[in-house]
Amino acid sequence: MKHTEFGWKNPAKTAIYAQGWWPEPQNNKPLKGIILLMHGLGEHSARYQHVAEFFTHYNFAVLACDRSGHGKSGGKRGHIAKYEYVFDDIVKLHSEASRRHSNVPVFLYGHSMGGGIVLDYILHKKHSGLKGAIVTGPLLEPAFKPPSVLLFIGKIMRSIYPGFSQNNQLDLQQISRDELVVEAYSKDPLVHSKITSETAIGMLSSGENSLRTVNKINIPLLITHGDKDGLTSHLASEKFAQKASGDVQLKIWEGLFHELHNEPEKMEVLEYIYQWILQKL
Repeated sequence: MKHTEFGWKNPAKTAIYAQGWWPEPQNNKPLKGIILLMHGLGEHSARYQHVAEFFTHYNFAVLACDRSGHGKSGGKRGHIAKYEYVFDDIVKLHSEASRRHSNVPVFLYGHSMGGGIVLDYILHKKHSGLKGAIVTGPLLEPAFKPPSVLLFIGKIMRSIYPGFSQNNQLDLQQISRDELVVEAYSKDPLVHSKITSETAIGMLSSGENSLRTVNKINIPLLITHGDKDGLTSHLASEKFAQKASGDVQLKIWEGLFHELHNEPEKMEVLEYIYQWILQKL
């Protein structure tokens, strides 16, 4: 697997770190597709290296970036100057994919907060050139009720001090049933537990808006969720799929937690996604 790094400045002039994983060039096989990956809240793109290894084995490339305030990107931890700027990351990744391989199919893949961003993007933004989209554990609604006092503070502070920071209230034990994954997450120096008012309220409002406005989806969409996800609501994913028309497939994984790609059954999950992608090529 070949690794590349690149980056850009987002509309707030924040430096965004991005990276790509590519099949080894000496295998002499044509690239089947490129996957653009959007990570979840508080984490970063390098946590998906094993996902990239899986797909590069099948001659797919994976491009990903760390959002503003996350991972190796700049900015206050957990802060996006304006929530709309998350869509700029997708545009830039897609541009990089097209620059390198203009005739290769491109798929959009988002997890958790990244999944919510992907759904918002394909519903409300121009997205020509995408072959399909995959979301895992998308944030449409939290699986738990956020403390009302924190929501109240967040909504007020968003208008007067959008960079106001709070703890994101995530229960790490809900990430995966694999204790090694939880331990690695808790010790990862690039993972943080911060979220600002602009990011938090923007993220929650985005999910609410997607559920409220969902109708026809004009590209193939795969929604996957664990029914024991304690962080994002699998019932909201079911509601979204029921309201959506078009080529939309829902897969609920019985007994699985939030990070499907980091559960003990991760290879089965990734194989399921891969087979869905092959059907759309």
